[in-house]
Amino acid sequence: MGIKILTYYLLPITYYLLLFPHPSSLIPHPLKDMANLKAIRDRIASVKNTKKITEAMRLVAAAKVRRAQEQVNSTRPFADSLAQVLYNIQGKLQFEDVDLPLLEQREIKKVALLVVSGDRGLCGGYNSSVIRKAEIRAKELTAQGVEYTFVLVGRKATQYFGNRSAPTEKTFIGLEQIPTAPEAAEIGDELLSLFLAEEVDKVELIYTKFVSLIASKPVVQTLLPLTTKGLEEKDDEIFRLTTKGGKFGVERETVTTEVDEFPKDTIFEQDPVQILDALLPLYLNNQILRALQEAAASELAARMTAMNNASENASELMGDLTLSYNKARQAAITQELSEVVAGANSL
Repeated sequence: MGIKILTYYLLPITYYLLLFPHPSSLIPHPLKDMANLKAIRDRIASVKNTKKITEAMRLVAAAKVRRAQEQVNSTRPFADSLAQVLYNIQGKLQFEDVDLPLLEQREIKKVALLVVSGDRGLCGGYNSSVIRKAEIRAKELTAQGVEYTFVLVGRKATQYFGNRSAPTEKTFIGLEQIPTAPEAAEIGDELLSLFLAEEVDKVELIYTKFVSLIASKPVVQTLLPLTTKGLEEKDDEIFRLTTKGGKFGVERETVTTEVDEFPKDTIFEQDPVQILDALLPLYLNNQILRALQEAAASELAARMTAMNNASENASELMGDLTLSYNKARQAAITQELSEVVAGANSL
């Protein structure tokens, strides 16, 4: 009697499945096997663990962006004081009448390209964009008949140009992710030695300018020889990492340094030219440090974006896998019911 009742209820379901195939029939056959249900569950667990890692990396990058912001703010008083002294000494002297090596304009026969990249990946197109910018600039110099050599910062640029046997003067790898003044001074000393020894006639800096958490821009900037226009620049920008509605954001603000002019009857204990000769290398190191800070912030922001995208993709993949798992499980249950019905009919 029990078998007849089971057959009475299950036969219509069987006919329905024969006339209207279940959506699970669209799934590849291996997914219908019960053995593959465990494989799907394992993959869901693996994707879930990957999402935890990418989310943690995003939060770590955000914390380091805040550290970079704090460092920018901490180094600003020295930069402001240095700019103030240079601005006032410039007002006392006419630079075109002063013979200083760092201000010397020479015929450009060879250029040193300082390229700032990262040591690690998992940061989207950050490294590839700055490397591409360096390649474009190198081709432009070659087309103009000007020689070039690289000074590379970061393992990614070092590996890339090293594999292509590009002319390289010096490499710097393993730097702190939050740049420090001693590191900038070390790079500055190398560039100064190249320029003062007349091994190169110009030094250009290629780095990634920090725009926002979702945008950055590779730029080319002339470092040496220094120009009076660069020394006259008083307005600058700083970035601040903020959180609104649980989401990270960046605010940029222009900081205008109030320059207190020296009294007109100021007497220098040393020759102003000697003071300039001592301060200009510090100014150069400050420019390099600022570029390293911008590049580090850009890399961290790119890593935040990349890890956020990876977390979102993991969530989407988990949803697709869960749907496939449910379809496969439903198909397996339907198959078991069909076998029960077939067995009941045979009886």
